[in-house]
Order: sequence, then structure tokens, then C-alpha cells
Amino acid sequence: MTAHTPSTEPFRDPQLPFAKRIDDLLSRLTAQEKTAFLHQFAPGVERLGVAAFRTGQEALHGVAWMGPATVFPQAVGLGATWNPELVRRVGDAVSREIRAMRAKDDRVGLNVWSPTVNLLRHPLWGRNEEGYAEDPKLTSAIATAYTHGLRGEHPTYWRTAPVLKHWLAHNNETDRSTTSSSVRPRVLHEYDLRAFRDTVEAGAVAGVMPAYNLVNGRPNHVSPYLAEHLRTWTEQELLVCSDAGAPSNLVDSEHYFDTHEEATAAALVAGVDSFTDHGTDSSQTIGRLRGALERGLLTEADLDTAVRRQLSVRFRLGEFDPGHDPHDATGEFDTPAHRALALEAAEQAIVLLKNDGVLPLAPDTRIAVVGLLADECKLDWYSGTLIHRSTPLEGLYERFGAERVEFAEGVDRVRLKTSAGAFLHVPAAEGAAGEVRGAEGALDPALLRGRTDLPVLTTDAAGTELALADWGEGVLTLRAPDGRHLSVAEDGFLRASADQPGGWIVQETFRLEPHGNGHLLKHLGTGRYVCVSADGVKVADEDPEVFEPVVAERGEEAVARTAAAADVVVVVAGNDPHINGRETEDRTTLRLPGQQERLLRAARAANPATVLALVSAYPYTVDTAELPAVLWTAHGGQAAGTALARALAGDVSPAGRLPQTWYADDADLPGLLDYDVIGSRQTYLYFEGTPLFPFGHGLSYASFAYGDVRARAGDEAVRVSFSVTNTGDVTADEVAQLYGRAVDPSVPRPRRELLDHRRVTLAPGETAELGFDVPLTAFAFWDVAQDRWRVEPGGYELLAGASSEDVRLRTTVTLDGEPALPRAVLANGLANGLAAAGFDEQRGIAIVDRTKISGDAVTPAGQEPGELVYRACDFGRGVSGVTVEVAGEGTVELSIDGGPALAVLSPTAPASGPYDYVSLGASIAAAGVHDVRLTLRGPLRLAHVGFSG
Repeated sequence: MTAHTPSTEPFRDPQLPFAKRIDDLLSRLTAQEKTAFLHQFAPGVERLGVAAFRTGQEALHGVAWMGPATVFPQAVGLGATWNPELVRRVGDAVSREIRAMRAKDDRVGLNVWSPTVNLLRHPLWGRNEEGYAEDPKLTSAIATAYTHGLRGEHPTYWRTAPVLKHWLAHNNETDRSTTSSSVRPRVLHEYDLRAFRDTVEAGAVAGVMPAYNLVNGRPNHVSPYLAEHLRTWTEQELLVCSDAGAPSNLVDSEHYFDTHEEATAAALVAGVDSFTDHGTDSSQTIGRLRGALERGLLTEADLDTAVRRQLSVRFRLGEFDPGHDPHDATGEFDTPAHRALALEAAEQAIVLLKNDGVLPLAPDTRIAVVGLLADECKLDWYSGTLIHRSTPLEGLYERFGAERVEFAEGVDRVRLKTSAGAFLHVPAAEGAAGEVRGAEGALDPALLRGRTDLPVLTTDAAGTELALADWGEGVLTLRAPDGRHLSVAEDGFLRASADQPGGWIVQETFRLEPHGNGHLLKHLGTGRYVCVSADGVKVADEDPEVFEPVVAERGEEAVARTAAAADVVVVVAGNDPHINGRETEDRTTLRLPGQQERLLRAARAANPATVLALVSAYPYTVDTAELPAVLWTAHGGQAAGTALARALAGDVSPAGRLPQTWYADDADLPGLLDYDVIGSRQTYLYFEGTPLFPFGHGLSYASFAYGDVRARAGDEAVRVSFSVTNTGDVTADEVAQLYGRAVDPSVPRPRRELLDHRRVTLAPGETAELGFDVPLTAFAFWDVAQDRWRVEPGGYELLAGASSEDVRLRTTVTLDGEPALPRAVLANGLANGLAAAGFDEQRGIAIVDRTKISGDAVTPAGQEPGELVYRACDFGRGVSGVTVEVAGEGTVELSIDGGPALAVLSPTAPASGPYDYVSLGASIAAAGVHDVRLTLRGPLRLAHVGFSG
């Protein structure tokens, strides 16, 4: 580096406030240097001694992508602990490992892209594993804890800088970069914004990452909500980092802008400060920014705003104060404390869904452990590489002794016979099974390539027996006897080379497709079929081989044989996090894959004492009527198997609680793209059916009694207290949950809503007195008529218990609140009107962008007419005219109180574009307070309805 003189540079003076130091450094940077800072990989400035900087280090449940690290349970599993203090300690451990790893490898970044606070609205979302809960209160409590752990305790310097993902209303992978989430104002404020807001206001968040999708017709990367909401929640500078490739999507897939210069400028002005695009190559982003500056779409002041936010994070991370940063060159990695914490987290994440008394298992129990996940410790896309590994089978061996545990995986044992009569053969490859995917670390693991150093599959007369696992919808994996999975590398040849299925595009999955008297073997990663050539077995576009699967043993046969000889069977079922439900791929059903359902039936038929242990990233619907016990845990990280075995043995009493509703049937689910949780009655907040298991559900080996509930409303909060007593004979945790509901609301409100909770450890006979101060704002709803929060006067029932449905105590408080006011469509005699998107009820309506910069409009969602209702509109002494602001073609019909149409308005000429609004007027007569009903026909957009007297 070129020598510099720190004494003359105020930005290096630790005695000055950060703001002054940032001003000084910013003043020293040229426009070209500032522009270069706006890419994810910001270069160093040698003349100032400023180092390069990278935004983005994945650390969702441990340090990800950078090689070996402590692996904690998946985020949804951390949510299932309902234990913020535990999750804070996990975040603290992760941040210490980041610092320790960075001391040895400067590729490890301190700007952490975690946690994910998207609400688990829909259980078929492919990324369900990344979120904490379907409830905003629980999500923000867990996320706040994790960010505080990541940040560290020092008042000035942060150990890492957490960025929340993914802003906003993002719960679908299907067409995720082109679909728009239609989010009405009440859902926006009461549901989707809440988890972000509460976590940001807690003070340990450095920024957010916008999501790929659009909200109300506008891409999240140019969302006005970044300025209107996010940046008003804190006085700290927040760094907004784009998602990977999303800036280019604004033009390439979304076609929202005509040029990349326009798109980049719009994103920067909206509030995106760092552009994650084209990997490490910053040239295109820099070129687009320079082009926008030359065209007058940006000013240098716009660059300054974004660079200032980045520098604020870098100063907080201690980059410019190596002598004062308490975290510099410190850290803890794979310590005994971290290993113990990983086990504790895995234990606390286990949810006991059902138990008819078969659990806990006696020490002398003869156990059959069976299923596709019985000897697996699965990782997901955002995992680190395992240093330690514990599968359910290994955990049970350790806890009960190998002589008391028998194992049957339940795969089908097959050989694949070719049309020539030969069989696929896996050549021997000594030592090949020892290499683990991702062990060396990578800034972008999507770029990791398959191995080509191993021998290619061939054919011979005997062939190799393969373990075939069907993960649902015909998606298969094939495993060689030494544990390696068949995979396809860049050269197109098949090899037994992968320790597990994985990668951004999984190369280890296949499908057998019926063809004549046999089957074609399709490789799903390339979309090509397997063929046999002179130089080996490969995938190609022509001459596919026709195979006959020759089954040596069905998995059900091995499971039934093993189950019959045991006292108790533990069926370990669930998902592989890289298959049929992951980033880029939503699930299509709540059902277990067919092969696993067959294994479960075979075990149950052979032995009624069958325990189902679900290990999965999301809920399933399972017939539990004939099962004496059912447990669920997310993929629990490095200590998953030990934790499960200890829970089965009763060494710990399960006390995890479901962080989302487990629905009984696919028919109970709304459409994946239906984001109206109120109108579609989604999540435990509104769902009126009978779930398989409700939100907050979880059993224990102990029993608990609730009593002495008291509630008193104060000026700012409601004080609620009650007691919980362990009436069982083992020490156990109970998660006491407090819910509230409006007794007689004027608008649809939640059936019940989580207000607070407490996880407590109680010895037999011990009683805990729990107290909660619930702010009055927790009882508010977003009043669309007033466009603000309002607490409605009246009664509010408080419900305490062990789940959202297992209510043990009830009491009611009366709150003064604010009375409802009608919508003033005339204000002081002047037109006030109706914002089209501020409706009370709708049918067949989508919210879209009024302009590319700000504002909402509404349009029919499909070919059928759309309907809107605005309740209690006050026309005062009377109005004589109505105007509508519309774009496009179609009609707007207005009626009052369900009567005949009073006005039908249609543009006389076609609009030139979706934002080419015109005002149309008609005469009407109305006075007093009435409901207004609008019917929209045709592809037009309605932005506003005005009235004149």
C-alpha cells in the first residue's frame, strides 16, 4: 500500500464521531472511486490506505459457504425453540466464528446477510427452512435475538453487521423475479412490515436486502417503502444490499425499465446502496452508474448518500480503528462451548406432536430405526461444512448401545439393465468417498464444479447394486455401495462422485420415465437422458438408453423385517433440503413422498409401536391416527442425531413448539401467490378450519397447570400475569403463550394473535409466576379509513395456554381506544375521495403500481370483473359528482349500499400506457354515510375516486 500520514486524516481519528470521520473520508473520494464502491466487491483505495470491502457473508444458522464451521439447526428449527435467549447465544457464537475464520481467510466477510425474517405464510414455499415463524411477533423476537448476538455487546463497535432478508412479502420461488405480491394496506402494516419493523427498531440491524419479487406491481429493488417505512424506524444508517442479479432483473426479466442505466439509477434513488450483480465483476455495474450520471439520471449527491451508508457500516465494524476494535483478531471457533450450544439448540428445537405413552423409551428397549433419513445429517444451501456429524442412527447407537439398535434404510436395491443385457457398473475409486462438497469454501458455491477425476460409469455383465431413493414426484437419487451418489459433471459423464445431493443446480437427481418395455433415465440437472457409449455412460440429447430396473429388494421389505423384531420402531422421514422444496423450487404438496409413506405403513403393519420422527424443513400432512407418537424437528445441524436420541430416551423433555400451522390437507391451503392473509383466512391468525397441529403446539413428558390469571389496563400497557406449575414428575420446559383477540371488532381481526410468550424450566412441583407488559399498540389495527394505526374501544380477550388452540386461562380487559370515524370523502368542503387501494373488502382485485416511483392502483386480477367495497363513506350534506382517475381500457361502475349503478365511467380513447391516467366524471347524488361499491371491468387501472359537492 502507498504510505499515508494518519495524523493528517481525520477519518482515522478514533476520538472524532463516526459522522465527522465519514464526512472526511467521503470528501477525499473521487466520483470514480465512489461509483466503484457501489458494487458488492468494493475495491480498495490505495492512495488513502482504504482496503477492499465485500458485502455479504451468509450465516443463517452458522457460517456458510466458507468451509468447516459449527452448524446449528435450520432457522425454522431455531424458531421452533421459542427461546430468544438461546438464539441470541447462537448468533453470538456464529459471529465469533466469523471473526475467527476471517483472521485466517479474508474472504470471510463481516457484513452478514442474515437472518431471514420473511414470514412463513405458506408452508409450500421452497425457502420455508430459512424463516422463523408464520407470526410476526415470534419472528421479530427470534430475529432480534439473533441480530443482537451477531452484533455483539460493545456499545460502539459491532462484531458483525447483520442484514435482514428479504424485503418484502416474499413467499414464492415460482417465477420469483417476475411475480407481484398483491398486499393490501392492512396486510402490509399488520403482517409483512411488522417483523422487519420490530427487528430494526430493536437496534442491532445494519441493513436489509430487497427480495426478487414485485410488491403491488413494483419491484422491491425500487420500492418507495425503503424510504417511507424502513428508514424511518431508526436513526442509524442502514445499508440496503441488492439480492444477487436482481439489479439486472429490472430490465432482463421484469422489463420494468428499458435500459440498465435507468434501472440502476432508479434503484439507487429508491435506496439500494450496494449492487450484487455479475459476481466479482464490477465493470457492468460501474458502467451503468457512469451512464446514469452522464444522462443526468443520477447526481454525485446520490452516490454520496449510498457510499455514506456503506462507510457507516464499515466504521461500526472497526475497519478504520484496528487498535480500538475489541473484536479485531479475536474469535472462537469450534469450541467445546459451541459444540454444547449446537446440541442444546438441537434439543430445544424438537417438537413432540403426539405421544400416547410410548415415549420416552426405556433403557432396555430394542429399537429398529428405519427410513431414508435414519442415517443422515442433511445440510441445506445456507449451511457450512460439518466438522462434527451425528445422525439419528449414530445417536441411538451411542445412547442405547449398538447391540440394541437395528437399522434398515428403506431404499430400493436395484441394478439398471441396458437393452443389450448388460448392467450399469460403478468402477472402484479408492478413497473417493472421503471428499466433502464445499469443504474448501467458496464465495459463490454455485460455481463449484462436479468432480472429473473419478472413473466414469461403464456397463458389465454383473453390474453394481444401487440404492434408489424416491424423494417424491419421481425424483430419484442413486447411490453406489461406498456411499457416493451418481452425479453428472460438466463433461456430461456419470460418475459416483458426490457425498450428498447438492449445488445450485443439483446434479444428483434422476427420473425413470416409462418407455416401451423399459424406462428412460432422465438426468434432471441437465434435462438430458442417460445413454451408453463406447467411452462410458453419459447424458446426451440423442440415443437414450432404455433401462430395466431389476429390483433385488424393496425398501418396504427390509423395513418390515427389521421392525418386526424390535420393541419399538422409529421411522425417520422427511426431506432432503436440496430436492423438491428449496430456493428456486416450491413444493407442490404437503404429503410425504410416496416411498416414505410406504415405508411408514410397512413399519406400522409389522409393529404397532411405531414412532414417527419427521426431520424436515417444513410441515407435512400425515395420518397420525394409528401412530402412538410423532415428533418433528428441522434439520438440526451437527448434533441432530444425538439430540433426537436424548429426546427419545427422556434425557431431555421435548419442549419445542410449532412456529407455523400444520394444515390437515392441501385443500386447506390458499394459492401460493395469494398474499391476502386476511381475505383468504391464512395462518393461525385467520384460519377457521381444523389444523393437523396448531401454531404453538408441542407436548412434554411433564404436565403443567395454569392459574391465577390477572390483567389490568394502564395508560400505555396491559399488565397480564398468571402462574404455571409443573404437575409432572420430570423437570421440563414449558412455553407459556399469551394471545389476544378483539371481542367485537368492526373489521375482520385475528381469531387470536400472539402477544408474548415465555419459555421456562420447571422442576416437578415448581411454580413460576409470569408477568407480561403488553403495550396498547399491540391491540391496534391499521385503519384504512384513517390511514393509520388505531386501537378500537371495547373488550379484548386475553388467552393464556400451551398453544394457540390449547387455551387454559381467559380474562377480558376493556380498552378506551378511539372510536371509528367514517371516511371523509369531502374534507372542509373540498374533494378528499378514496385511494383505490385503501379498500375494506375486495374480490378478484390485484394491487398494482400507480407510477414506477410511488403510489398504488387497483386492477381486475383476471378476466372476471373485480369488486371493491369501501365501508362507511361520509358524503356529508351531499355530493353531486364523482371522478375517477384511470388508465387503460374498461369501465368503472359505482353503486351505494349494494344498490343499482349510479355511474358507469369508461375512457373514450385507449391509453398509450399503463401509467397514462385520465380523469373521468359523472353526476351522482348522495348524502350521509354509505358503503361505496366499485366494479371494475376490463384491463384498466383505477388510482383514485373523487367526489365533489
